Amino acid sequence: RREGLFSSQITEWRRVIDQQSAEALSRKRGPKANPLRARVRELEHENERLRSELEKSRRVIEVQGKLSALLEELSLGSAEDQREPTQPSSRG
Repeated sequence: RREGLFSSQITEWRRVIDQQSAEALSRKRGPKANPLRARVRELEHENERLRSELEKSRRVIEVQGKLSALLEELSLGSAEDQREPTQPSSRG
């Protein structure tokens, strides 16, 4: 009392100190986790998956184009075979 302090003030200070100490001890140590880092990893994974899917699609389209050209060539070849006139019998 001679310093002009009341026991209620000291009690309040102790309560605040205890609360801050508990908060400080409950915090995790080390660098804070960056929430964007997980999102970046997720997007990179999706990007890789989509690139792979695109490459497969391009291969399919390429094969379909080659198959179409081959079928067209075969179709034209058989049409020409059908058009070839039979040799007329020689009338003699």
